[in-house]
Amino acid sequence: MEFSTNEKSYLAKSLIVLAVVVTIYFGAKTVSEIKNYRFIGGGSTASNTMSFDGKGEVFAAPDMATVSFTIRETSKDVKDAQTKATAKETAVLAFLEKSGVAKKDIKTESYNSYPKYDYGTPCYSYMMPCRQEPKVTGYEVSEYVSVKIRDLAKAGEIVKGIGEAGISEISGPDFSIEKEDQLKEQARKMAIEEAKTKAEALAKDLGVNLVRIVNFSENGNYPYYAAGLMKADSRAESATAPAPALPTGENKITSNVTITYEIR
Repeated sequence: MEFSTNEKSYLAKSLIVLAVVVTIYFGAKTVSEIKNYRFIGGGSTASNTMSFDGKGEVFAAPDMATVSFTIRETSKDVKDAQTKATAKETAVLAFLEKSGVAKKDIKTESYNSYPKYDYGTPCYSYMMPCRQEPKVTGYEVSEYVSVKIRDLAKAGEIVKGIGEAGISEISGPDFSIEKEDQLKEQARKMAIEEAKTKAEALAKDLGVNLVRIVNFSENGNYPYYAAGLMKADSRAESATAPAPALPTGENKITSNVTITYEIR
């Protein structure tokens, strides 16, 4: 069977196109494999490995404090309890605004309103009169608020002022660092550098080569308080009570890493 000139030309072109497609496919696959090999754990499974630990610590003074408080009021009527709670809320918000706290730094975390019950005398015997059906005796309204204080010099006065506004449930201040992620990155870099230095030194002593990193893990990265904090007394007993002393101390950010190398 003979092919015409046109058929031969068409067949040749088809073979060339097929060859190009196959070449591109295998070329792309090879490049992909090379790229995967560059990633941690990519490529073929490593048979000979060594792991090294590193630790990084960064100390920094807090630049923000968080104070939380609960406004709680009870009354026989739910509307009356809400009115009392709102009055305290208005007073404390006015004080916070006067103290220079921005509105964006004041957040209502929760608001609850529910009835209070009297369950009566427990019935221990059928001979003893008692009431088993619960009776509503009043209502309780509570609002939980958190406040961020960016001027730490005002923290003590703000805690005192919240108490003077009639708030008896106060927690904090808890001191923290607003841009803590930057410190975490710094601590991580220190930990990685320590682990890599250990790896290079031991590889030299053993006469082996570090081929690639096949695994990496991190734990820690937690802030620690290097100095104890003095919690504010939540009982505002008098308007003339002094503002509490609130030492801020330092926060310690720690990162612990483990790097596993393939060796030859």
